[in-house]
Amino acid sequence: MWWLRCGDSEVREPFTASISSRKYTFQFLELHCIAHPKKPSVEPKPFRCARHPYRNAGAEIGPEFIRDVDRFDSSRMQVCLVGGKFSTVQLIEVSIDKERELSHGAEPICPVNWVVESGNTVSVMELPVVPLDDIDLSLNEFWTKDRAYREGAFKTLRDESPFQFFPEAIIEDSPFPRGPGYRALTRHQDIWHVSRNPQIFCSGKGSNIGDMPTELNEFFGSMINMDDPKHFRLRSIVSKGFTPKEITRVEEQVKVRAVKVIDRLLEQFPGKSCDFVEEVAALLPLQIICDMMGIPESDERQIFNWTNVILGVGDPEFVGSYEDLLKAGMDIFAYAQALGEDRVKNPKDDVTSAMMNAVVDGERLTAQEFGSFFILLVVAGNETTRNAISHGMKLLTDNPDQRLKWFNNFEEHTRTAVEEIVRYASPVIHFRRTATEDTEINGQPIKQGEKVVMWYCSGNRDERVFTDPQAFDVSRPLAPAQVGFGAGGPHFCLGANLARREIGVMFDEIRKRVPSLHITGEPAYLQSAFINGIKRMQCAWD
Repeated sequence: MWWLRCGDSEVREPFTASISSRKYTFQFLELHCIAHPKKPSVEPKPFRCARHPYRNAGAEIGPEFIRDVDRFDSSRMQVCLVGGKFSTVQLIEVSIDKERELSHGAEPICPVNWVVESGNTVSVMELPVVPLDDIDLSLNEFWTKDRAYREGAFKTLRDESPFQFFPEAIIEDSPFPRGPGYRALTRHQDIWHVSRNPQIFCSGKGSNIGDMPTELNEFFGSMINMDDPKHFRLRSIVSKGFTPKEITRVEEQVKVRAVKVIDRLLEQFPGKSCDFVEEVAALLPLQIICDMMGIPESDERQIFNWTNVILGVGDPEFVGSYEDLLKAGMDIFAYAQALGEDRVKNPKDDVTSAMMNAVVDGERLTAQEFGSFFILLVVAGNETTRNAISHGMKLLTDNPDQRLKWFNNFEEHTRTAVEEIVRYASPVIHFRRTATEDTEINGQPIKQGEKVVMWYCSGNRDERVFTDPQAFDVSRPLAPAQVGFGAGGPHFCLGANLARREIGVMFDEIRKRVPSLHITGEPAYLQSAFINGIKRMQCAWD
């Protein structure tokens, strides 16, 4: 058995290092040992560290032989990579070359689940190197590739072409002409800049990549597809439904609803297995939104189905044509108008009544404005929080050391854990802005009328901002801020605090009542360039 070392130093704390090939980079913590294949058992030993972990690993980490170090040995060995930020141990074939430097194969072998004595289970993140010329974010095929490939592609864009231009997709049967293309913003700083300068980068021409008439943009997107003064007026009115009194009432209801979600889970699934998305993650945000708006429980399933269609564009399971999308939009709009008109005549203790009867500068919401905002609220408030909870459960399953850290000290880590779930998952993948004048972003010229697309999923993995961005860390500092709720400015998510509350309360209830709940199969992901959705995902508990 051979051990890795750096000089004579030994440390008993995690360190970061990597070994690289042309195709893959393996990043790891706590590199414990090299084991000969004929003697594969591994016993934890004091951790060895590389003093300069980001230099060439072969030069910084050398083998320590139990015999004469001058004798060359070409045997293949296995490196056991262990560390608190990864959830599956990887055994990677390596060899020692004639210069006594560490080298390795391009592919990991024999991935296993292995828990070290501290209770940490760990994994190695591998990002393929994706050539810039192979990347086209507008192609549906890109969004059906595995997630490591996509992360590798965004890393290439951040490193080599952070303002890459892409032609827009050709959408069959679309009633609208193909757009002129867009620049992809993939770095955190540039996304922040565009979000904070709405006078230069407007939302009124659309927040999705494709162009639609203004009326249709506002129909489906309400405030997110508006600029001031229209945006300010509408947000001022609807914010009357989000006063501290209303939020306090809703937050209290979040706890009550979360308890009922787990009550139902334990009662209806004696076999201790179910679809986590439908039976847990989807229920809480859906019920909270319906409670807020005064929607009867009998209508919850219909609301759920409508939101799936509206945000399922691109996935044939939910949307087969533009007609399906428009029908779902018109149906939910008509439902909202009827609800709003009823609350004007018969006000109740709900957000719908508060908004429909609010007066700002002598103006009220029209039934049409409420209908469009209703679409935004129930879709965004339901779908994105549902996906954050779903991704969060998968991340905690894949990273049991982080689960233990959070669940064993829940109050201390909840705020950072929730932000980390949103950062890592990035439920909303992108939004678009349009330049109102000739300008520049970090030296990149942008012409008036040019589209810029903020890829939140990439900004949240920007190595220039986040340490070990591919690692899931429930204690990651709050600053710098993740951009999963937007990057500030007037379009920052109105429901961000409610979403945070729902995520934290749901996992608290899981922690206390079904602490063994875990994901048992690969998620069925939504095929979408807009929403990082999970359609189905099996779970089980003891």
